[in-house]
Amino acid sequence: MAEEFGRVQALALLQEWTKGESLRKHGMAVSICTESYGVLEAARLGLSGVEANSFVEMYASAGLLHDMDYEQHPNLNEHPFVGVNRLRELGWPEVVLHAILAHADYSGTPRETHLDKALFACDELAGFLTACALVKPSKSIHEVEVASVKKKMKDKAFARAVLREDITGGAELLGLSVEEHVGNCLRAMQARAVELGLAGNGAAG
Repeated sequence: MAEEFGRVQALALLQEWTKGESLRKHGMAVSICTESYGVLEAARLGLSGVEANSFVEMYASAGLLHDMDYEQHPNLNEHPFVGVNRLRELGWPEVVLHAILAHADYSGTPRETHLDKALFACDELAGFLTACALVKPSKSIHEVEVASVKKKMKDKAFARAVLREDITGGAELLGLSVEEHVGNCLRAMQARAVELGLAGNGAAG
């Protein structure tokens, strides 16, 4: 992927289109989780160096951009289509645009590539893991464990807006158990907790 279409540019677009802190943080969380699958897939494909970095940047960028238009266009007729149209005008790679369209069930875009599947799988889970961290007294994602996440998934009153079937279905798309998928995303978010504001009370960021 060309250098002008990477996570730096994606983050700038997210911040330009989205002013709400929670939605910005959601984009970052989804990006971090999706990027972790890009790293795994690049290794599986035997990519290295610049080629691997460019591949992983696609995953990170798709996560940052998937809801960029949601704040301004929160209805099914416009999201994510307005954002994708703008990204296409700017020249972003179609593989990223396809993944953004495919994360919305109602877009009619099939999930074909590994990136399509990873972005869909990480979207709801990133939000759920954030919710699991924020109910901790410390508000630290470091205190969240896979077993407690699975238990909370069964509690329909907790984070009721999160679609559990998208988490389980996403794991299936990636050929993983729910435990593996939750563990992968949890570790990715824990490693970058400060960026997400989930390092706990008294931590920087």
